[in-house]
Amino acid sequence: MQVILLQDVKALGKKGEIVTVTDGYAKNCILPKKLGVEATGKNLNDLKLHKANSEKVAEEQLEAAQKFAKELESKTVVVKMKAGEGGKVFGSVSSKEIAKEALEQHSFELDKKKIVLTDPIKSFGMYEVPVKLHSKVTAKLSVKVEEL
Repeated sequence: MQVILLQDVKALGKKGEIVTVTDGYAKNCILPKKLGVEATGKNLNDLKLHKANSEKVAEEQLEAAQKFAKELESKTVVVKMKAGEGGKVFGSVSSKEIAKEALEQHSFELDKKKIVLTDPIKSFGMYEVPVKLHSKVTAKLSVKVEEL
């Protein structure tokens, strides 16, 4: 019997795949636990429509991320910090402060986890900070660290 999986099933397949299983396994395990449905003409058509809709939504999200990346790259976020000894930043600038200042200055709501800082910023000046907006889109945000 052919079954369309509604969830990932270990050692059988991933969600949305069409797999062939024995009739007993399908009737006693897959169907009662709602792990899959029988691969009838209607269910196959529903799967095809669902995949097309998912692809369209993913494409729209990618386009939105690319548009936001262009907008983000044209802006500069200014972070003001206290000066310590030798003209260095007192403490360090983290992704949390960058996200907060981007929201206040430009109304950009950035997730601090998406801001990729290899090392915290510990001196004044201009920096290019990568921001991962999508799995395929990474924008460069200009961050200027000034003395308070």
